[in-house]
Amino acid sequence: MNGHGSATVPFVEASERNGPDEEDISSPAQEAMAAVPVPPPPLLASHAAVRAAASLAASRRVRLAGEHPPQVAALRRGDWVKLICGASFEDAGDVRNLSLVYTLAGVDCIDCAADVSVVGAVHEGIDVAATIVPALQRPWVMVSVNDDCRDLHFRKAEFDPEDCPPYCSKPCEKVCPADAISLERVTDGGDCAQSDSSCGKLEGGVITERCYGCGRCLPVCPYDKIRAVSYVRDPTTTAELLKRDDVDAIEIHTTGKGTEMFNTLWSSLSESISNVKLIAVSLPNIGESTVDFMNEIYKTMECHIKGYNLWQLDGRPMSGDIGRGATRETVSFAVHMASMSDRPPGFYQLAGGTNSYTVDCLKKAGLFQSTTFPGTATSGTISSQQALIGGIAYGGYARKIVGRTLRKIPSEFGRVRIEDHPDYLLEALQEALSLVGPVKGYPACSGL
Repeated sequence: MNGHGSATVPFVEASERNGPDEEDISSPAQEAMAAVPVPPPPLLASHAAVRAAASLAASRRVRLAGEHPPQVAALRRGDWVKLICGASFEDAGDVRNLSLVYTLAGVDCIDCAADVSVVGAVHEGIDVAATIVPALQRPWVMVSVNDDCRDLHFRKAEFDPEDCPPYCSKPCEKVCPADAISLERVTDGGDCAQSDSSCGKLEGGVITERCYGCGRCLPVCPYDKIRAVSYVRDPTTTAELLKRDDVDAIEIHTTGKGTEMFNTLWSSLSESISNVKLIAVSLPNIGESTVDFMNEIYKTMECHIKGYNLWQLDGRPMSGDIGRGATRETVSFAVHMASMSDRPPGFYQLAGGTNSYTVDCLKKAGLFQSTTFPGTATSGTISSQQALIGGIAYGGYARKIVGRTLRKIPSEFGRVRIEDHPDYLLEALQEALSLVGPVKGYPACSGL
């Protein structure tokens, strides 16, 4: 086994196994056997360090479950953590591996695109994690939809690479945080030399399933060739998805530009919405009218809520991986909402710009796992037994820190199953724990 990988040697042709100067003496029978991929070893055999690290999360959740479902108990304490795979991110392989790693790290919920194959990928990752650490608590699976095509989370970049000059420096490819743009200059032979950047053409473009709509490519294109294509998730398809037993929660993204579109979507989902345990609404800070808007929405939802409801305070969407300052807007949003005595019932959770600095910023604001607003004796309309801010959702930053490890796994392995590479899995888990741990209060472990 090399530095990072499992003991299983992936399938290679016989000629690849021999050195470059060795004669290939494989018999036809041997070649036929070589055509069958080697099955992976028993999953638990080489994951001792991973199990040890993940067991910190599993044991703490068992101790703290109490009378409420573990996910709700976490919201009440203020240590709920949600992984946002991306409302438009549909790369099933990455979603699967992210779900595996962050389930081991102890997240309470995994938020993904409202797509059957993506939901299946989330559950596959959770299932593998449960095989490695049987005692872990399965996170809730949430699907995200939108009521308005103007919501930035529901768009894709698009351009025709043939419109790009072959000498373009491809800044869009460099700035994309999801590796969702791939461009390669090709030549058609003749007098066009590969070293001559003025001839040939670019091929490739946007890898649609990986694009999650951050929009960073739009302003950097020197030729203004990239456009954003927005869409609304089909409510009929979503309603059918909610009837399944593998979806625990739904999140409705709204722009705050009026309640009519929200009410229309809600009406389309009303017959199936009672199947979920948690209903979340994600919205931006629209200023002084935010609370009034939320209360109007709550009136629409109230009679249909059979479980719990949550408000996702979306500070600076899809920016957590940019840097420290990105988290200020969502913390500021949290401070504003926590100070409002007429805010609607439900749990409150941060998103949009969240990263490794968010916990410290919440602490400085006096809102980390606090049941009272700083300088007051009570928490207003919210029970004093419930944290004002129930937790944090991590998206771009969470994907970034684990993605660094995923990209290290050699591409010759084809579709990457991170559990086949225990050293990489441990490295990815350490990254995830560094993000989840401060919220959950995991004990520091120098051996990790």
